[in-house]
Amino acid sequence: MTAWTWRFEKSDGTEVEPAVQPGEFTTQGDAESWLGEYWKPLAEGGADQATLLEDSTVIYGPMGLHPAEPGD
Repeated sequence: MTAWTWRFEKSDGTEVEPAVQPGEFTTQGDAESWLGEYWKPLAEGGADQATLLEDSTVIYGPMGLHPAEPGD
């Protein structure tokens, strides 16, 4: 069975423990929906970016968890 997971990092790529534990998801959509719901507390808890993995394969990321500044 495929497991979809998130890896959370500081902006320099150092892995960090997330403020909210995501667990494993059975579909990519479930994983993305979860991140859409919890990105703010994750960012406030010290994670700067997230990478989506399918088992141990990177699907995409890292993508930032902080809103873009005006003019970016």
